[in-house]
Amino acid sequence: MPTMNNKEEKIVLEGNGLVKAFQRNPVLKSVSFQVKTGEIVAIIGRSGAGKTTLLRCINGLEFCDSGSIEIDGFPICKDVNGKSVYASQQERRQIRKNVGMVFQNFNLFPHLSVLKNITASLIKVYGMDKQEANERAMKLLEKMDLAEKAEAYPFQLSGGQKQRVAIARACALNPQIMCFDEPTSALDPELREGIAKIIEDLAKSQMAVLIITHDMAFAKRVATRVIFMEEGRILEEGDGKGFFNQAESERVKKFIGTSFGHG
Repeated sequence: MPTMNNKEEKIVLEGNGLVKAFQRNPVLKSVSFQVKTGEIVAIIGRSGAGKTTLLRCINGLEFCDSGSIEIDGFPICKDVNGKSVYASQQERRQIRKNVGMVFQNFNLFPHLSVLKNITASLIKVYGMDKQEANERAMKLLEKMDLAEKAEAYPFQLSGGQKQRVAIARACALNPQIMCFDEPTSALDPELREGIAKIIEDLAKSQMAVLIITHDMAFAKRVATRVIFMEEGRILEEGDGKGFFNQAESERVKKFIGTSFGHG
């Protein structure tokens, strides 16, 4: 048990002073944060607050203008004289193996089977043996209760099944960090509990989980920590259980009240 506690204290993701602008319009304004193994961190806030841009900077889909990002102690970018200087493409690719991403619309390849959706990047991008990739993919599909759908195509799947395939694909490289962009937006309410349990299982396996969501009930259900962003800054953060009842900022209280229909 002490070993698990030590793991829980390990910082696997750290950002310092992140700044990002689009056409001189600042979207991130000196954002700093840390995420530890086993945490489920929900990043909430109004549309345009910078949440998705932050997530895209973490997984390398966007480059920061200044600031630094470290994943498991390895720098994706360092701040040098007020500018983000990035590691080489090859180094970033290796570091980003530690970050899985589940997109809002799943981004499954429509022309590939479920199995090949998972194995394609393992084989083509990371050079894994086809048999090893297939075995790893099947184990993940079994864990997601989708083994019987291995040869199906995305159009033959329900929204919840597509979500689980996307999660299996993101887990294929055994990342330490899993990012979800609006994981419940395409799901019926009864399917959200299933996704909540999958996310909790990922955290129990000592994965760090980041969730961008407008679904406050879902955030309250799964998050161990909540970060509230507004206008490109982190306005407030706190423990997941107490945040929604004990927010300090009036802006955050108003946002929560409106989200739950009593503000």
